[in-house]
Amino acid sequence: MIVEATTPTRIDFAGSTLDLYPLYLFVGGGITVNAAVDLYCTVRVETRSDPKILLRSLDRNEELVASSVEQLPMDQELSLVARVVKSYPPKTGVNVITKSSAPQGSGIGASSSLLIALSGAMDRINGTSLDPSSFVEYGANIEAQVIAIPTGKQDYLAALYGSVNAFHFGVRGWRRERLITDLGKLRQFEERIVLSFTGESHFSGTNNWVMIKNFVENASGSRHSMYGIQGTAERMREAVLDFDLGRVAELLDEEWESRKQLADGVTTARIDRLMEAAKQGGGLASKIMGAGGGGCMITIAESGRRQGVEAALEDAGATVLPFRIAREGLSVREL
Repeated sequence: MIVEATTPTRIDFAGSTLDLYPLYLFVGGGITVNAAVDLYCTVRVETRSDPKILLRSLDRNEELVASSVEQLPMDQELSLVARVVKSYPPKTGVNVITKSSAPQGSGIGASSSLLIALSGAMDRINGTSLDPSSFVEYGANIEAQVIAIPTGKQDYLAALYGSVNAFHFGVRGWRRERLITDLGKLRQFEERIVLSFTGESHFSGTNNWVMIKNFVENASGSRHSMYGIQGTAERMREAVLDFDLGRVAELLDEEWESRKQLADGVTTARIDRLMEAAKQGGGLASKIMGAGGGGCMITIAESGRRQGVEAALEDAGATVLPFRIAREGLSVREL
């Protein structure tokens, strides 16, 4: 049996970090507004006639082999993939081949996307027919084990559902609200967004922990900044629903200004230079993805200025990543 699963990654507009437990409880509920993008993660799982487990990452050029699922090591490269396979133990040996089209350290949720794809593939291989929403809860727990840092849920949710959404977090868990359903509006929305890779790798786990710690201790007024992000995310949801792209750009800039106050290292001299270049090329506002610190950046371009923004970013040393908003999320099929 051969199963292939694909999942999108995501870009976020406002409210990243408010998907972190227990931060969203501290602020009385959080909203994260994001969009799934077609920089896909792909997983191919093939059953074997023996108990051996072979894990191979094509984009990272890494491989791990174990004599059985019980013998999979948890402390080596591909440990995330190993933990997922061990959490959904197959009845036979399997070959697991993974590939991500997002740059390593991009900050657009590639590892979480991969985890959702692998969860869906293992569920199909095992014939367990689990509720796909359970992949989100399992995924956050598994990834927290790997990086030993609290993890949020927005990356898993974008991978699972696709499209443009507001995800609401509170004492009863999370819920999805789809914000744009009209295909014409989706095309207009993605045409105004430039996605680029700054060239600096991003590791959100460190920032996530620092942000939780700073909020608890109210270091450098971080509570004020976090409440500011909460309010911006609520207004961003309204702006996307109203399809007011000028307002979306204003709020993107507002969110970024608040986010820079949360922790040291959210921005860097290189990021500041790239944002200035994007502005000179016709960008209205820019923001680093997720918690910040590097990785990918989105820029809302003025109408008709997208090519100018892309050229300015490339000249400044960034890599522009062509994309479209992914209309669907997790897809699983038997080959």
